[in-house]
Amino acid sequence: MPLVPMTQVLREAAKGRYGVGAFNVNNMEQIQGIMQAAKECRSPVILQASRGALKYTNLVYLKHLVQAAVEEHPDIPVVLHLDHGDSLETVKTAIGLGFTSVMIDGSHYDFEKNVAITKEVVEYAHEFGVSVEAELGTLGGIEEDVAGEVQLTDPDQAEEFVARTGCDSLAVAIGTSHGAYKFKAEPKLALDLISEIYSRVKIPLVMHGSSSVPKEIVDVINAYGGKIEHSFGVPIESIQQGIKNGVCKINVDTDLRLAVTAAVRKVLAEEPAKFDPRDYLGPARQAVAEVVKARMQAFGSAGRAGDYEPMTLEDAKAEYAAKRS
Repeated sequence: MPLVPMTQVLREAAKGRYGVGAFNVNNMEQIQGIMQAAKECRSPVILQASRGALKYTNLVYLKHLVQAAVEEHPDIPVVLHLDHGDSLETVKTAIGLGFTSVMIDGSHYDFEKNVAITKEVVEYAHEFGVSVEAELGTLGGIEEDVAGEVQLTDPDQAEEFVARTGCDSLAVAIGTSHGAYKFKAEPKLALDLISEIYSRVKIPLVMHGSSSVPKEIVDVINAYGGKIEHSFGVPIESIQQGIKNGVCKINVDTDLRLAVTAAVRKVLAEEPAKFDPRDYLGPARQAVAEVVKARMQAFGSAGRAGDYEPMTLEDAKAEYAAKRS
């Protein structure tokens, strides 16, 4: 099965009232761990790469690692998504590499400029059958070079934004935050905004900054020399409530980084004579698989891989063309 467009995966998620995890990847072990979980759970999956990941992997390596994952798991619907694209040029690079979905993040611009850049990307991407995620409102914390104060998404603006841009999904700001140090205590999220925005825009919504920062993983890191303190993530229950009200895509990055770090620290601390990367990257890969499997089960996507016949980019291209005409 080739890579599939995001638009179909999220459409099916909306129908089935479940969420699909979008997991950031940077290397082979992360991709293998995520795909192991998808296979065991029989779940569709979104592999996403940021601009930083593309730079880290020199572009072509990531492309072929994902192709290997698709070849090894032909019965799993897989989306390859650009996370936090910052310009049309970045989007063009991703589409040229075979990405089937892109995000254009103009949330740090004023409303009119965000509309303009998003519309430009939508017009370009849809010519290739590639779906587009946009963002309105801003999150706290830091992810790559994305930073800013929290500005919740305004439902009136969201309705206008989607109508004017034609984006396929919308990342909304409801108080979540990027990174491991999301909150100083249990978060209070504006979950009521989700149902109101969804009722107006009628397209799948996306939750960014939605890692849960599991205490048990942080404790392992700290037990073996780490110094991650006062870290709180987004409770799974809050994400599940969001899914019930229109969220179809949930971004998870920090939890995977924490899982890898905990596994590597543990092996090297308990067995200091080890020097073969396979001895610590193997456990790291398994740790990623365990976190992803738990998220797929919690988000409700487990068991959904065979529910539909995935589209090709050509199918999506024809669908977009029909809408334009």
